[in-house]
Amino acid sequence: MRVLVTGGAGFIGSHTCDRLVSQGHEVIVLDALTAPVHRDGKPNHLTPGADLFVGDVRNRDLLANLLRRVDAVYHFAAYQDYLPDFASFTDVNVTSTALLYEIIVAERLELARVVVASSQAAMGEGLYRCAEHGEQTPDMRPEVALERSEWDLGCPVCGGPLEMLATPERVSNPQNAYGMSKYGQETVAVNLGRRYGIPTVALRYSIVQGPRQSVYNAYSGACRIFNLHYLLGSAPTLYEDGQAIRDYVNIHDVVDANLLALTDDRAAGRVFNVGGGTGYTTEQFADVVRRQYGSEAPGRVTGEYRFGDTRHILSDIDALKQLGWSPQRTPADSVAEYAEWLQGMPGLDEILAAANAKMRALGVVRKAQR
Repeated sequence: MRVLVTGGAGFIGSHTCDRLVSQGHEVIVLDALTAPVHRDGKPNHLTPGADLFVGDVRNRDLLANLLRRVDAVYHFAAYQDYLPDFASFTDVNVTSTALLYEIIVAERLELARVVVASSQAAMGEGLYRCAEHGEQTPDMRPEVALERSEWDLGCPVCGGPLEMLATPERVSNPQNAYGMSKYGQETVAVNLGRRYGIPTVALRYSIVQGPRQSVYNAYSGACRIFNLHYLLGSAPTLYEDGQAIRDYVNIHDVVDANLLALTDDRAAGRVFNVGGGTGYTTEQFADVVRRQYGSEAPGRVTGEYRFGDTRHILSDIDALKQLGWSPQRTPADSVAEYAEWLQGMPGLDEILAAANAKMRALGVVRKAQR
């Protein structure tokens, strides 16, 4: 099969390209190679045997030229990092997806599959249960509560305590610009796919971990942040109280899901969560990284928080399991592989300070008043 992979020089894209080529597929990569992810231009991990085209996925002529050559598309090109660049999230993530389908429809291209990279962020605070009022999907936490170090969510009806549940794909409640753009992207893709008979799959990735995850993003990547701290001999800051819950999924498990979405006709027309299946507090995950480096310094709780973060989120991965997929690797596996990848990389000591300064300057990192 001939496959176009937008963002194919990036983290998830390049690993997916490696697998596609190893299975005998012909791969074309479209990537803008922009900073911060590609600060130094073309990466050395670009898949051998893949044809690289450097350009913007919003370039209609370029995108159309490449679409005419292929049988399937992975659309991984995205603007990320949660920073307050609101227009850029929508422009890159949603507009590029709409353009992709516009070209397919206009030129009556016959594609076997379009696989779009969505995100767990599309679910926002996720699904909870109140003992009195049943299932709830809470709205975003107010700034005044965060300033008072009131981290946990209360029932929207009675204000009482909530039990976090694994969140299925039917829940969509994005609460930051990145999550909104990803929900918009998957909505455009799946609905236009259904309308025009284009077999489409949207994959909502949890926190993906492993080698090649860029060290240059300011915000994203707990694996990146914690590894850099312990590698450089310091302890990371744990935002809020260190008890926020996330699930982490290994890059190789993600690639398994990507290849299944390409070939399994049962996946077409649907949205799937791709997660690790187990929730970890930030403190627990920091301890996984700490043990990798043999450090005795636990993460530091300072009362700081990141404006726009969700409190807890754990993806329900049952739907994808029913197609035969399940995560095979642990966060410890991901951390070990990432730590090995970092070895010998120059300039790491400058990265954390620069990222921290950027987030503070933009008002992303804030301090609770009490």
